[in-house]
Amino acid sequence: MENIWKGGICFLFLECPGGSLFFNIWKNGHLKCLGAAILLALVSLHAETVADRKETGSCVDGMVLSRIELDGLEQTNPRVVQRELIHRPGEKFSAEKYSAERRRLQDLDLFTEIEADCRTDSASSSAVLTYRLKEIFRWIPAPAGKKTDRDGLMVGLALANLNILGEDIRAEVQYRTALDPFLENNEYAFYASSPYLFGIPLGWNFEFLRTDSWDDLRRFNDASWLLDLDLDLNVTEHLSLLLSGAYRYIEDGPGHLPEVGLGFAFDFRDAALDTRKGVYLEYMLTHVGAGHYRKDSEHLGGERYWELLADVRGYYSLGRFVTGATALARYRAGDVERYDYLYHGGANTFRGHEADSLSLGKNELLLTLEERFVLRERKAASLWGINFFYGLQLVAGLDGSLLWDKGRPGWDNYEGAVYGGLHLVIPALDRVRFEVGYSPDRKEPVFYFGLFDKTTSARWRNR
Repeated sequence: MENIWKGGICFLFLECPGGSLFFNIWKNGHLKCLGAAILLALVSLHAETVADRKETGSCVDGMVLSRIELDGLEQTNPRVVQRELIHRPGEKFSAEKYSAERRRLQDLDLFTEIEADCRTDSASSSAVLTYRLKEIFRWIPAPAGKKTDRDGLMVGLALANLNILGEDIRAEVQYRTALDPFLENNEYAFYASSPYLFGIPLGWNFEFLRTDSWDDLRRFNDASWLLDLDLDLNVTEHLSLLLSGAYRYIEDGPGHLPEVGLGFAFDFRDAALDTRKGVYLEYMLTHVGAGHYRKDSEHLGGERYWELLADVRGYYSLGRFVTGATALARYRAGDVERYDYLYHGGANTFRGHEADSLSLGKNELLLTLEERFVLRERKAASLWGINFFYGLQLVAGLDGSLLWDKGRPGWDNYEGAVYGGLHLVIPALDRVRFEVGYSPDRKEPVFYFGLFDKTTSARWRNR
């Protein structure tokens, strides 16, 4: 069965060329690729018995733990793992706690395998709990990719390090160019992030982006520079304070555009990546712009507005089925220029039609109800000495879109669509999405290829 999977995965990506951080896909032949992927997954499902996620080796509920050991850490500092553990020496082992610990360690995106084993401590009648961890690859020199509703598929080169100094710090440099028109839309990027800062639970994400492209949707030359820093301070286990600051410079427009935002989030999810159960609530108030600038026939004017953002996500699992409901709302008060208009259409917003210049607005509400069926849980693999993992999920759902400029939205601003497809769960990108959407208003199915979860890419799409 393992050979079938390896051959099948190779077939899928040889038959479906294109690019992301690992692979790309062209629209030509997409139904062939999607069908082959689903068929491969169903064959595997029929032949495979998926291991229970609560597998605990020789550990039994009620065992008193004398100590906890970590085995397999070559690149990662032990404290990165220890701060995620719930068990403590002197406490009793709990399969329920272990299940939660395992999800937390998977959420680090640093390990392909996580196993627990217990043995009797020779010095006492208690047990020693040993975590056996297999680390993921750290350096990634690879093709770079980005799939946006504005520029389509962009490809290039990237160099990433997923675990700098063993401290769960990620950094990546990228160059990307659009395939259509080829070499005319370009991006240069640097990203760095970590959930901790000098041992303090202060998550941070830094982004530098240089863009030089023509924006077909909002009809302006996006020659801009962006510096962005987002901070996430854990006040309690489930409450975080959020602070964001950004500086943009748009050359053929207003010039300087500062941003500052403040918010909070309640996070009761079992994991941020591939969430199976829990609720996430985020509220953010952001001020954009510093004033009004003269505008003429050649230059865009300045802007100044407040944005109130609400991001709500809920998940519930029953066996292999994972039900998710999400809502993203942005309401803006003030002067918003067209270079900051929101758009709907495409894999990252509304899977009922492609994005176009007619689907623009200052305010938005994106609604999604999605059902996922886990065909294959995360499974460790190794290729040419590179450790990674993969999983497969069938998905089907409903998308709702509200996009408007002023006042309250009406039914004329609403669109709905159904979609279905296959998600490949992999490191770094979270998931690669192959989906087909259909809107009764447009009456034409559309194929979509996306990276990351839609809840993530919808927040990033304007960058």
